[in-house]
Amino acid sequence: MRLATELRRLREAAGLTSRQAAALLGVSPAQITHIESALAGVSEKRLRRLAAHYACTDEEFVDALVAMATDRTRGWWEEYRGLLPTSFLDLSELNHHAVFRRDVAVLYVPGLLQTEAYARAVFSGRVPELAEEELGLRVRHRMASQDVTMPYELVIHEAALRIRVSDRAASKAQLAKLLELSEKDNISVRVIPFDLDGFARAASSMSYVGGPVRKLDTVVRDVPHGSAFIDSEAQLNAFRMRFRKVEAVSLDEERSRDFINRLVKEL
Repeated sequence: MRLATELRRLREAAGLTSRQAAALLGVSPAQITHIESALAGVSEKRLRRLAAHYACTDEEFVDALVAMATDRTRGWWEEYRGLLPTSFLDLSELNHHAVFRRDVAVLYVPGLLQTEAYARAVFSGRVPELAEEELGLRVRHRMASQDVTMPYELVIHEAALRIRVSDRAASKAQLAKLLELSEKDNISVRVIPFDLDGFARAASSMSYVGGPVRKLDTVVRDVPHGSAFIDSEAQLNAFRMRFRKVEAVSLDEERSRDFINRLVKEL
């Protein structure tokens, strides 16, 4: 879907219609429409021809598009296809190919760092309630998605650390896991306490996922029906600045660990 979106953007930036693009390749306009709607794939040869016709000179970007077009990865998430909403699988695939990820969390610990008990409690709070089989599928999928090898930065508000989605024991275990993971070289956890100025900048949660090139970054936000994927350059720029502003008012990593340790002792 992202490949289709980027090819359409390139064509529109070049000021060409689908019919004109089709003529350049010697195919029908319907085939261009199918490619740009993610209903059909595109070969490396044709993709590079299109990029040349669209006067795209960013070789790194074109190479990244080719990698997307020729990727035949069948990831672990495919076993859940037809069992879970597509957005779950899309997010897993996005994380699998991510170069880095940056999260702002306000109400919940992000899924990548949740304990099984915490994840179960979060999914159990869904309205309408999930059947036990569906609940179990979502929890197993979440646990399978937690192989975090990319650089990962989390800025989390004190509210998310204090809200008990389940009981005291589950909360304590979740905070302990956060502390354990924060010691990893590739994971950074920073806290925004209630009494720190600048909270308005962290008024809502987001995930910023880095692509192989800057143009292929993606922002993921939770919406009532699942996840919304944002990829327009203007919005990506806004979210980049937003994350840095939130990060600037948060505690550093060492003070954040001390803060979480105090919360653990309170429990």
